[in-house]
Amino acid sequence: MDRQKMDPELKREIVGDQRNEITEYYVYRALAKRESDPRNREVLERIAEEERKHYDFWADYTGEKPPPKPWTIWKYVWIARLLGVTFAIKLMEKGEQSAQENYTEIARSIPEAARIAKDEDEHEAELTNMIDEERLQYIGSVVLGLNDALVELTGALAGFTLALQDARLIAVIGLITGVAAALSMAASEYLSTKSEPSDRRSPGKAAAYTGIAYIFTVFLLICPFILLQTPLLSLALTIGAALAVIFAFSYYVSVARGLSLRARFLEMAGLSLGVALVSFGIGYLLRRFTGVEA
Repeated sequence: MDRQKMDPELKREIVGDQRNEITEYYVYRALAKRESDPRNREVLERIAEEERKHYDFWADYTGEKPPPKPWTIWKYVWIARLLGVTFAIKLMEKGEQSAQENYTEIARSIPEAARIAKDEDEHEAELTNMIDEERLQYIGSVVLGLNDALVELTGALAGFTLALQDARLIAVIGLITGVAAALSMAASEYLSTKSEPSDRRSPGKAAAYTGIAYIFTVFLLICPFILLQTPLLSLALTIGAALAVIFAFSYYVSVARGLSLRARFLEMAGLSLGVALVSFGIGYLLRRFTGVEA
């Protein structure tokens, strides 16, 4: 296609795609420089080079070489530092879905766009098999710590709220219960990992991931009871905090592992709220039939 005869709207779309391609080139290059695994680094560099070739290919049609988006490069590099390379590149690849749809439309006028769309499709599959990141190896330990803390402590705090009705007392008992449970869970994860010969994970690291996730959740859930004097309001905020943690972690896992966000969130939230509701009812019955008062 003669670029002088190119439809202005089509040219505008292609220039936008060019800018995305060169931006992703710099993101992949930056991530490759941070990658310690030689195989992972080589694949990231190769994909970066493909993005640059796509950019140059479209330049022949548009006659333009738009600059990258500095904010986007900075954003994904920091996401990789905070949440891992796997999460960052999966999140970026999710954004490429709209670009792939755009290439399908462009292919009606420029058939070569179909080849680029195919390259983009192959990126995600390659990246999925590429990364062997420590934080993903231990994600099962984190799930164990978070899930147990959310289910057990949310339920315990709900029961304490009805039985005791004293925010500070509930906070103290909840903290003791939570820390003891965190240590117990970490010890169990250590023994479980050590007893499994096929498990490549370090027992000490697995225990640490489980214990830290558990204790972090404990402090987050107990904070409302420490800061407020009203037990029922504190419980409501605790449940809100639990749902926020469940959503944040479910989103992370859904992106990094390519799983359904809705299914994972509903499963974890259902377990936590279900146990909390049952415990709340038990606390009510105990208070009513035993006459226990704080």
